[in-house]
Amino acid sequence: MTKAELVEFVAEKADLTKADAGRALDAVMEGITKGLKGSGKVALVGFGTFTAKKREARTGRNPQTGETVKIPARVAPGFKAGNKLKDALN
Repeated sequence: MTKAELVEFVAEKADLTKADAGRALDAVMEGITKGLKGSGKVALVGFGTFTAKKREARTGRNPQTGETVKIPARVAPGFKAGNKLKDALN
């Protein structure tokens, strides 16, 4: 499902215009991003938990040349599905 398809689905389910649904979806994504930057965790009960995981700097290898490359430290997003989401899929 693409973002446009999700906006259309939300608009239909919530009886909103596509523009309003698009703004609502953008607000949700912005809120999740802000929560991850702030506390590092956003929990949506029943759906899942988004987390910000710190990855340490490390060395890697370029597969084409075999040259050693330094990979800088960074923060990567993570997601763990909640029980209701898991049950809905099975």
